[in-house]
Amino acid sequence: MADPSFEALRYEVDQRVATITLDRPDALNSLTVPLKRELLVALTAAGRDRDVRVVVLTGAGRAFCAGQDLRERLEPDAAPLAVEVRERYNPIVRTMVELEKPIIGAINGVAAGAGASLAFACDLRIAADTASFVLGFGRVGLVPDSGATWLLPRLIGASKAVELALTNEPLSAAEAERLGLVARAVPGDELLPAARDIAGRLADAAPRALALTKRALRRALETNLEATLEYEADLQGVAGRTRDHAEGIAAFIEKRAPRFEGE
Repeated sequence: MADPSFEALRYEVDQRVATITLDRPDALNSLTVPLKRELLVALTAAGRDRDVRVVVLTGAGRAFCAGQDLRERLEPDAAPLAVEVRERYNPIVRTMVELEKPIIGAINGVAAGAGASLAFACDLRIAADTASFVLGFGRVGLVPDSGATWLLPRLIGASKAVELALTNEPLSAAEAERLGLVARAVPGDELLPAARDIAGRLADAAPRALALTKRALRRALETNLEATLEYEADLQGVAGRTRDHAEGIAAFIEKRAPRFEGE
């Protein structure tokens, strides 16, 4: 399918990896209504494109995303915050979590406010060693949103999540790595190569198996052990009927790399 055109972000597909780059560097990639609209379109396009198997989300310049553009909130026609969250932010986070393709967050700088929520909604995160995460909502008299209160405790535990949400203190890349929030922290010039290396390996994996694995992990956060065991069995039945499973077995027996087609 043809790549969509954007103004506030860049969307590039190469070797089955879609890279979405938030592209308002002079404003630290803060989120405006147009950028939020484009981000949802880009994520949806990546989800529908059979040539895309993995998504990398990053920011241009020195920030990943500074959250909501507060200047936009001063405009006379700005939507009420509850409406903005429900109609703009929630669909983005829901799409990211439910997207049946892995999303790698390449966190190149500060991820603040809703920008931190976007980072949390990625399936895994690689961070530049100068990056940081800060909820920051309390600094402007607001409450963490865009899935932050659901995602962060599940990523780093309830106690640390409460501390970060109430104090609004930043979390360094090194500390985020120690807590398991990021898979690893790397020098800035190694960030995109590291993210693309992981993306390339995932792009060579069995797409249907990756999609079902995301489903299983998401479901396991919401249910008990017995229901999880049953759901795993159901999904394994689906995966076991795919051509990719047959190809994986054949490749193992023939001692060669598998060629997964997503079928």
